[in-house]
Amino acid sequence: MKKPLSILIVSLLTAFTACKNETSINQDDASEVITEYLESNPEYKTATFRFGELKFHSRKDREDLNNYEELGNSGFIKMELDEKKKVFLSKDSTYVYRVTLTEKAAPLVLEQGKDRATVKALNYILDDSKPVNFVKSNNKTAKATVSLKKEKTEFYPFMNKDSNSDFITKTYKLKLKKDNSWEIN
Repeated sequence: MKKPLSILIVSLLTAFTACKNETSINQDDASEVITEYLESNPEYKTATFRFGELKFHSRKDREDLNNYEELGNSGFIKMELDEKKKVFLSKDSTYVYRVTLTEKAAPLVLEQGKDRATVKALNYILDDSKPVNFVKSNNKTAKATVSLKKEKTEFYPFMNKDSNSDFITKTYKLKLKKDNSWEIN
């Protein structure tokens, strides 16, 4: 009589603790999961960058020339002056440069063609100063809305300006894995 009763008690306790064993998630855990996700799947905006043989006019293209010179000074590109022409009786001059990408630019280059490259202009990173808006749907799913701040790269001046805000908000769906850890779905 004692043996079946003790087996029943042990099985009830096991079932009770198994049902009660819910994996919980809080804002810090959600923030950590999203940070890890952004490291492996970064959010970014791109720009088209021209290189090769480029012609600049000293007056009209002054801003573009300055942007290229800044990249050259930073070591992301190499600029060699091929030709300089002074227009007769004018304050304008024409410069022809041969522009090449360097190894330092490689992490920011996504796609490269003959005379154009698609480069990362903005990276979005998790803003630690703003809280994670966290809603748990059920025991196995949750939604987290976060603020991602813009981090400009050296190629930012070549991007078409698209917004006036310094951040974006994004909602991620989190799912509980079999090993009781959370991941972005």
